Amino acid sequence: MQLFLAPESLPFAIAAVMLAALTGIEMLCLLLGFSLGEAIDKALPDDHGGMLGLMSWLNVGGVPILILIMLLLGFFAMIGFVIQSVAHAIGILLPATLAALPAFVLALPAVRASSRTVARIVPRDETYAVETSEFVGRSGEVTVGPLDQGLPGNVRVKDRHGNWHSLRARAAKSEDPIAIGMTVLLVDHVSNVYIAIRATSDIFPTPGPTSTELS
Repeated sequence: MQLFLAPESLPFAIAAVMLAALTGIEMLCLLLGFSLGEAIDKALPDDHGGMLGLMSWLNVGGVPILILIMLLLGFFAMIGFVIQSVAHAIGILLPATLAALPAFVLALPAVRASSRTVARIVPRDETYAVETSEFVGRSGEVTVGPLDQGLPGNVRVKDRHGNWHSLRARAAKSEDPIAIGMTVLLVDHVSNVYIAIRATSDIFPTPGPTSTELS
């Protein structure tokens, strides 16, 4: 704790606190059926100007901007505290600026490497332009819910290109609350919120035996 509160570790302590705050805010937003990460991605311009090369190197577009920010904060804080811990072990503490520079430089390749792993887990929907109406008639899984007629939850749906999308949705008026993990059918959309019903067996009938099996 003494090292955490030391003035020489101030940049890393601030980064750690910011990471914890962003994590808490994003979790709260998801409970409310809203993603801060998606909002940030939509608000930022597609043209990053002179930073295009760095942005591409960091895998911007492969994972949400918020995830990259959180990864950078986490690695910066972790590497910085390691640097100061090593310095403290030999009886000194480096000035904050002197410790922050190598911590930031080392954090960048760590963010790039870890973002590739995250990209395989977190679905993105920027690869192809998809009309909003295309998702009507498609099935998906409730990931944030339960879905009812109140605040929207989230449904994970695959488009015709095979890309996964996280869509805001609420249950149709005639539906009881639909729990997380259940399969739903998107039947309509109002603005950017989809209307969902339970996907029952009569909507998706079980395939019968093939002609090969019958013979």
